[in-house]
Amino acid sequence: MRNLCKCLSVVVWPMTLVLLATVPARGQGCIVARSSSMDMSPESQGGYLQSGDFELTLGYRHQFSYKHFVGDVEQTYRVQQGTQVMNKINLQDINLSYQATPRISLTLTVPLLFASRRSNNSYYTTHSAGLGDSALVAQGWVWNPRRAKRGNVSVGFGVQAPTGKDNVQNNVLTTATATTPTVVTADYSIQPGSGGWGMIFQWQAFRDVGHNTIVYTTGNYLATQGGANNVQRSATSINQPLTAYNAIQDQYLVQAGVSHPIGAIKGLTVTFGPRMEGVPASNLRGNDLGFRRPGFAISAAPGLIYARGRNMIQASIGKAVYRDRTRSVPDKMLGTHGDAAFADYVWLLSYSLRLPGKGGHAEK
Repeated sequence: MRNLCKCLSVVVWPMTLVLLATVPARGQGCIVARSSSMDMSPESQGGYLQSGDFELTLGYRHQFSYKHFVGDVEQTYRVQQGTQVMNKINLQDINLSYQATPRISLTLTVPLLFASRRSNNSYYTTHSAGLGDSALVAQGWVWNPRRAKRGNVSVGFGVQAPTGKDNVQNNVLTTATATTPTVVTADYSIQPGSGGWGMIFQWQAFRDVGHNTIVYTTGNYLATQGGANNVQRSATSINQPLTAYNAIQDQYLVQAGVSHPIGAIKGLTVTFGPRMEGVPASNLRGNDLGFRRPGFAISAAPGLIYARGRNMIQASIGKAVYRDRTRSVPDKMLGTHGDAAFADYVWLLSYSLRLPGKGGHAEK
């Protein structure tokens, strides 16, 4: 399993929510991999959209990270000594999808990030809030949805734009006796933006295996321009040129699972499956220098879907079962191995509203 996970971690990352993914603007603690997506087949979510239909989805993600890892080994002494770094991530995604044809749809994703970071033994906390990196993705179904009721595959391509601020700073009092604020640049794990452009590839596949039970897989990968974003991490980071500035890094998400309706409650479906997300040590395009905390987390994620009319609510809780802070390219060059804080749980919630076009109502 470990070899498989490490292989996946450097290949293929939000996603398709009904038809398309909520695109990267993410966070797994100190590992920057953010997504509020809970993806599965459209048949478990009320059916395909029709041409001309719109769908508005509001997604929310919360997590609190404080457990440090070097590789897959937890550094338990950090909590015991009170030196752990605590990240709180609250991510809200606004997604608007338009079904242009029976097969082709477009989704615009606008993320909003509210986050904080604090070392347990520090006097101050840094905060960030604002617009993240927005994305536009086009998706196409391989088979005609009008005939492919029991299963289908889709692929999507898009672009992520650096609309989020990547250099948020705080004025803080660094000690109990300080009277003059110090300007501190927030850690890149809570910056709303990455500072670079990216190309998005995503996929979705589902199959009805009988008795209304559906198996599915979804995922996406954000391939960035790479390099660094010219945001100096701290006043002293310039002493190490390889990691003085924050890296613009690729990100990915892979998930699979099964969904099954609850007959006693119309519109209610239960879901379960693994979820893996993270940051590779090397970008697809190379240009891997700059500071990053590569790694990934694998979670077991039970969830619920409730669909009624044009409305749908989804909820899921991902419990981390495996975490690995891998070595970055500068780590390998310097002979070091940095750490990263991971969350125990990822809380996901979304609400979707279908807006039928001139052609009538979306299929049920």
